[in-house]
Amino acid sequence: MTFAETAARLAGIAGALAGWRPHEFWAATPQELETLLAAFAGGGGTGQPPPDASVIAALKEQFPDG
Repeated sequence: MTFAETAARLAGIAGALAGWRPHEFWAATPQELETLLAAFAGGGGTGQPPPDASVIAALKEQFPDG
């Protein structure tokens, strides 16, 4: 399967499962696509636990919303 064929297949899956439009698919990172597909397959994505409150607080400090 070519890159174009694989990308079209994955874009269709992302659109059908999560309602992603083409620009959202192309803007997503491979990690985000993997997490989306794993969530619908019943997996846990990367196997890492979600961030706890201290990590979220540090991220908010590092990346304020203006």
